Parts: sequence; C-alpha cells; structure tokens
Amino acid sequence: MAASLYRPKLTASARPSTFSVATIDEHGNEGQTHIAGEHPLTVYVDKREILTIMTLGAAPEALVLGYLRNQRLVESIEDIVAVQVDWEVNAASVYTRNGLVDLDAKMEHRTKTTGCGQGTVFGDLMAEIDDVNLPRDGQLKQSTLYALSELVRKHETIYKQAGAVHGCALFSQTPELLYFVEDVGRHNAVDAIAGMMWLDGINGNDKIFYTTGRLTSEMVIKAAQMGVPFLVSRSGLTQMGYEIAKRVGMTMIGRAVNRHFLLFNDARRFVFDGAVSGDK
Repeated sequence: MAASLYRPKLTASARPSTFSVATIDEHGNEGQTHIAGEHPLTVYVDKREILTIMTLGAAPEALVLGYLRNQRLVESIEDIVAVQVDWEVNAASVYTRNGLVDLDAKMEHRTKTTGCGQGTVFGDLMAEIDDVNLPRDGQLKQSTLYALSELVRKHETIYKQAGAVHGCALFSQTPELLYFVEDVGRHNAVDAIAGMMWLDGINGNDKIFYTTGRLTSEMVIKAAQMGVPFLVSRSGLTQMGYEIAKRVGMTMIGRAVNRHFLLFNDARRFVFDGAVSGDK
C-alpha cells in the first residue's frame, strides 16, 4: 500500500463501537446484549462550525477528512494541518493552511439528502459530476464479486454484535480487503474510507467499493469522486443513483446477496467466468 507523502497531524480518538446493556426477553428473563454506539461530533474548520455528524466514532479523524474531501470543501490533503477530536466536548477541530475557499457560497447551497447519520451535500456537486473520468478498461469478474461478498460476510463485527449499523469496504481486484468501516450511517462509512484513501495515497481507479446500504445519488457521486469504477451493494438503488452511474460510466451491482445479484450499467466490464456452474 503506497504511503502518502504528507499526512496532517491526527489524534487517535476512536470510541468503543458497542456497549452492553440490560434486557428482558419475551420469557421475562434478564440478560445482557450489545448495542451500537452513537455520538454527536461537531466539526469545526478554523474555529468555524460546519455541521454535526452522528457517528459510531470508530474512525472519527478519517470520517472528518473524507467528509471534507467528498463535499469538495478541501481540494488537497496538503491544505490540512491537523484534525483533533475531543470527545469530552464532542468536537473535531480542523486546522487548514489558508482557510476554506467560497465556504459561504457552498453552505448556502446545502441540499438535504437521504443519508443515515448525515446527509448534506455542499455546493452543486451535480454540476461537477461531468468532470469525473472513470477508467473504461477495467473488469470485474463474477468470481471476484462472490469472493469479496464472502469476505464482507466474515468480516462484519459490529453488525453481528449489535445491528443498527451500515458497513462499507474497499477492495482490490485480487480481491484484498483494503478498508472496512461500520458506522450508524452509510455516508459516514464511505466518507471514512475516502479519508483513509486520502491519507494513504490510494487511487480508486481499479478498486471495488462495497456497501450494505442502498445506492442513492449521493453514494454514487461519492464513489465517482473517489475514482472507483465498480460499486456493489447488497441493497437496492434509486432512480437518480442509477442515472448518475450511467452518466459517469460506473458499473453498478445491486441486491448482491449470497450468489444472487443484479447488474446495472456498463455490463461490458463484467466478466461471467462460470462462477455459478451448476448453481440455480
């Protein structure tokens, strides 16, 4: 994994992902179970409040970086000096070199979306989507799809313990699991992975992005901004998500559960390699 030439100063302030609470079952028996954490994290950039994100808190620094990246509030990671998370005051303080450009204009054009946990798009990201150039020569094999789905199934930890979370993952073509993040909202998870890619200097051009959540317009836009040509979900998709995927030339796969899936857009990049011989 290539290392970025520059990394801002970061705290390491992950919160516990689950908490044990008392329960009483249908038989009146007392017990204990795990529930997912959820914490407000207010993001300040150069002492100016931007928004509050509800998050599991598993990777708060990467989440903040990815949010700033995906909302196009910061163009380069070199523009960020530090990200400091302090859970005593539920705040993430971001320090930049030269401030944010056109922040007032971008904040005036916020669009509420369907995101869980957070879902606002700063500025007119749709106007920028035509600038995205995804690679056209990559391929995704059917056997690779099945292998990465199995890796996700084995890797999910918080969902198995407590439910109430979405998971996102980034894979290489081998497939190798590069990053896996669970959070209370799928947008948080994708932003955290975007932040990790930024920190590690990872290019998305040959990668596969997997999410447990539905493929809405914002999810497709974020994957496209990360340069990822293959987007896979075990859930469904929306009409706008579908239209944007067609517009940017993204291969989209939905309802990917066990050995079932539905292929949308750019099927020429998908290789049916006999992975389901004998399966119905």
